[in-house]
Amino acid sequence: MANIRKNKRSLTADQKANRTILNRTLVLGGIFGILIFLLLLGRLFHVQILSHEKYEEMAVEQQTRSATVSASRGVIYDAKHTVLAISATVQNVIISPKDIVERDMDKDVIATGLAEILDLDRDDILEKMGNTNSQYVVVKRKVEQETEEKIRAFIKENELTFGVYLMPDTRRYYPGGSLASHVIGFVGTDNTGLNGVEKLYNKELEGENGRVITAKTAKGTEMLYQFGDYYDAVDGEDITLTIDSTIQYYLDRRLAEAIEKYRVQNGAFGIVMNPKTGAIYAMSSMPNYDLNNPSEIYNENLAEELPAKESEEYAEKLSELQLKQWRNRGVSDAYEPGSVFKILTLAMALDEDVVSDNDTFYCSGSATVQGWDQPIYCSNHKGHGTQNLAQAVQNSCNPAFINIGLRIGTDKFYDYMKAFGLLERTNVDLLGEGNSVIWSEEDFGQNIVSLAVAAFGQTLKVTPIQLITACSAAINGGYLMEPYVVAKVTGQDGAVVEEHKPVVVRQVVSEETSAKVREILESVVRDGTGKNAYVAGWRIGGKTGTSEKRDETTGNLIASFMGFAPANDPEVIVLVGLDTPSASSGYYVSGGNMAAPVVGSLIDDIMQYMDVEPQYTEEEVQTVDTSVPNLVGLSLGEAKVVLQEKGFTYRVVGDEEKITDQIPAYGSVVPNGVEVVLYLGKEKPTDQVRVPNVVGLTAEKANTVLTNRGLYMKAIGAKRTESGATVATRQSILKGAMVDRGTVVEVQFGDTSIRD
Repeated sequence: MANIRKNKRSLTADQKANRTILNRTLVLGGIFGILIFLLLLGRLFHVQILSHEKYEEMAVEQQTRSATVSASRGVIYDAKHTVLAISATVQNVIISPKDIVERDMDKDVIATGLAEILDLDRDDILEKMGNTNSQYVVVKRKVEQETEEKIRAFIKENELTFGVYLMPDTRRYYPGGSLASHVIGFVGTDNTGLNGVEKLYNKELEGENGRVITAKTAKGTEMLYQFGDYYDAVDGEDITLTIDSTIQYYLDRRLAEAIEKYRVQNGAFGIVMNPKTGAIYAMSSMPNYDLNNPSEIYNENLAEELPAKESEEYAEKLSELQLKQWRNRGVSDAYEPGSVFKILTLAMALDEDVVSDNDTFYCSGSATVQGWDQPIYCSNHKGHGTQNLAQAVQNSCNPAFINIGLRIGTDKFYDYMKAFGLLERTNVDLLGEGNSVIWSEEDFGQNIVSLAVAAFGQTLKVTPIQLITACSAAINGGYLMEPYVVAKVTGQDGAVVEEHKPVVVRQVVSEETSAKVREILESVVRDGTGKNAYVAGWRIGGKTGTSEKRDETTGNLIASFMGFAPANDPEVIVLVGLDTPSASSGYYVSGGNMAAPVVGSLIDDIMQYMDVEPQYTEEEVQTVDTSVPNLVGLSLGEAKVVLQEKGFTYRVVGDEEKITDQIPAYGSVVPNGVEVVLYLGKEKPTDQVRVPNVVGLTAEKANTVLTNRGLYMKAIGAKRTESGATVATRQSILKGAMVDRGTVVEVQFGDTSIRD
């Protein structure tokens, strides 16, 4: 009995021990279970909550195929709504190396076919096929419709349901080619703006890309008809510029002619602007380039600098020349303006009332300035003698302007340079605007020599856009305007999103001062160094400039001219600069000889285009162009009455009663007063005549030479001068050309004696 109780007590102890172990096991198991659960819960929280987007994207990527649908970039228009830049749909040729491998497709057939159609290297395409983990490899971007059709035919012929695809994209086209290239700019292969307005307004132009999403299998095969989402692309906004394509064409043409005629070595720049509003009508930087292929070097002189393509230096040099080609000199490059700056000095002096019409200035050919031991010469080393204010400006006399600058004083002169905006950027809406290089106010105030040379535009540098904006203020009534090229931004619905209104920065000089500046500058074209800008019927004002390039040791010059019209109420202002014209061209290197006739011809183009009414003097009326009336069928008596009313003279050939033919033909536009040949029964000659060379001849002699060939002369430019050095400098039809009798040859005359 006792043993039984003992065993019972013993069993109870074992049970207690077992129970303790069990309890401990359960506790540990529970703890470990909780820990594992917490770890799993934490991991689940990390996956489902913290990394939800990541794994969702991975799942979507595994289950769907996504392709970008490019937005159509906004259109860029000129001021008259002519398209300057537009996007059109093209195709990107895509291969899927993964599909090609998994479906055991013939790589050689695909690579050979694509290489032939796309003009690519077959081995390069095979190399791209080696990326077998990829389903999207671009073979060629932006192929045109003709090539697209060939690719579609190739896919159909070889039953390439998989492996080769066409994906829609857009391509930028520039219908004008090089027209306004430095203003418009261009885009890259991804349709992002890289230069010009395309880059500055990229956000407005680019729009928002869309997407196409379709289901695919685990192997990446597209599951047709399962599901698909299409997110529309939002096209970009349109931009309308102040640039006028016609005026831009005129500017480009005149600069190109000047570069060839004067053998200009380092290109040219030109700006046409509305001086009242700051709207830029045209801007050129020569050499320019084709926006449809901006990477190619178009200028022959620049292209000659390229080393062989195989050389190590080729890529670096190409990049350097491309940047040079793309650079907009009109806004980026500061230069010494020379005598064009005298427009501003004149305005300062008149506004400060330190000069008047009655003042005289004596020029001995040079001037000395305190603190400078060398004489500062005038362009006329013999001197101009005693001159009044207008004559000093007409002669572009440096000693006179040194005197005028000293009258203004350093403090006032510097204040006016600030007021004219020459110490700050103009804020024009173009990329890469540079700034002036001008003394600090402290240094300028302590150096009277700086004032003396600044008065005639040397040893300081300004950008062309700064200079034309400042000169506009001098002739538009005194108001400094902010220049701009973007007129408005419009949405696809036509609603105006943003519009540029003219901005008056400040008034610099009085309206009375501005009117006097215009009057004197008109006399410069009528009687002074700017006479080669003269065109009958247009009141043109302006100022010549011939400036040294002091940052070089070459002695090269920039010949420039600032002109505006009509002089009494300017609608346009034009600045043209020719960088390093050559004396070997046969012309004396100066702004008056080279840049002035360019601006005069350009203003003539623009005034006619803008339908501005010409204002002829009594003398000019005698040479106004007139349309030849129809005289055939009239009697000689009737014809005489008509011709006298029109101001023509006549000559008769034959003796019948009625006029059977005439030269010039009916409707021809010829100078007033020319001789009309009337044929009365005699047959009019039908043979063509060879155009003679009249360049270098006086107006009278050139007219005689052309008339003797049965041709008519339309004379433009500076025909009247007291120097006796006015000769023909250009003819519209080159010597040796065969033309019909009665053809009108436009001949430009210029005073080759001008020194400025």
